[in-house]
Amino acid sequence: MRQIEDALKTAGKDDIITIFLALQRQCFVLGNNMSNLLKNWNKPQDLTTTAEVLSKFGISFETKD
Repeated sequence: MRQIEDALKTAGKDDIITIFLALQRQCFVLGNNMSNLLKNWNKPQDLTTTAEVLSKFGISFETKD
C-alpha cells in the first residue's frame, strides 16, 4: 500500500484519472457478474434435508452402513 501511495503522490493528473476510471470499470464488471451469478444460480427445488443416522456416542467420524 505504501508503494501505491508514493506512486500516486508523484503521478500526474492524467495517470490518476486513468487508474480511477479503470478501477471503476473493473468494480462495475465484478459487481455485475456477481449479480448475474446470484440471479441465475441453480436453486434446488426441494429444500428438505436427507435423513441421516446419528453417529454413536464417543465416535467423532461417521461409520459405513
